[in-house]
Amino acid sequence: DSLTNIEFLGTNPPTCGYDSDGYYPFDSCGLEKEQCPIRSSGSVKVPSGYTGSNFCNLSFKNGGSCNFNDNGECNWEYYSSNVLGTYNVVECAKNANIKKLVYAASSSCYGIPDEYPTKETADIRPQYPYALTKRLGEETVLHWGQVYGLPVVTLRLFNVYGTRSRTSGTYGAVFGVFLAQKLAGKPFTVVGDGNQTRDFTYVTDIADAFYTAAMSDVVQDTFNVGSGGTYSVNRLCELLGGEITHIPKRPGEPDCTFADTTKIQDRLGWKAKVTFEEGVQNVLDNIDYWKEAPVWTPDSIGDATKDWFKYLGK
Repeated sequence: DSLTNIEFLGTNPPTCGYDSDGYYPFDSCGLEKEQCPIRSSGSVKVPSGYTGSNFCNLSFKNGGSCNFNDNGECNWEYYSSNVLGTYNVVECAKNANIKKLVYAASSSCYGIPDEYPTKETADIRPQYPYALTKRLGEETVLHWGQVYGLPVVTLRLFNVYGTRSRTSGTYGAVFGVFLAQKLAGKPFTVVGDGNQTRDFTYVTDIADAFYTAAMSDVVQDTFNVGSGGTYSVNRLCELLGGEITHIPKRPGEPDCTFADTTKIQDRLGWKAKVTFEEGVQNVLDNIDYWKEAPVWTPDSIGDATKDWFKYLGK
């Protein structure tokens, strides 16, 4: 099945790849990542001897040092990796005559949608710089498909979680925050009343979606990738088990994310397999992975997110 094939690809990779800090290629390609920052002009090149026989799976996110900041530092990190880096990749892909490029787009492009579940045809309303840069990267990929005939698919990912996620850096994804707090015996810092819901989608389902899209005949198209449901933060706390403390709700964040996955089911035959309860248990079974992660407190979160309120709370 697809997951067996993914395991095979892990040891026999036919793809170009990018790590969470936007570097190319992975160390397994024989180069240190510091040699090839994806954002640098001319750094992404067709490998010597490449014949165009492989597809290229582009899946990278910026691993910058902050979440929302007014000093421009993180905006540049986001922009240079997600926009300039994507340009470098599509140019390389075009020159290499690859079979397919699959881009990891973000559901943050929808901002605060009018309808749930949210279809791919929903209005694009990025609410903050990171979301904008991911959308610009997606536009770049689709434009190269339209103009140059580059065979592309973009996948708009909803609230990805699972084992082996990033455990350091900026305040961000709720799973990393809560798991570090649980290990430290601290209460979960729940934003608002905790009734907001998220389309939490387990990482192996995401990997399966990438593999399915890459191996399909479909090109020049966009798909939502979600779990098929939406789950409250309070429910997550119940499954993790622990005390709760509440912190102020942030502006610019939706009360719900919920992907309409009808299109990807109909066109690619893909559907998420891991239930929310199963995914959370898998994470708990591997909780020691987060033992070195920073432990966020209401005060440190308030300091890290002050610019959300300054700029998005108008």
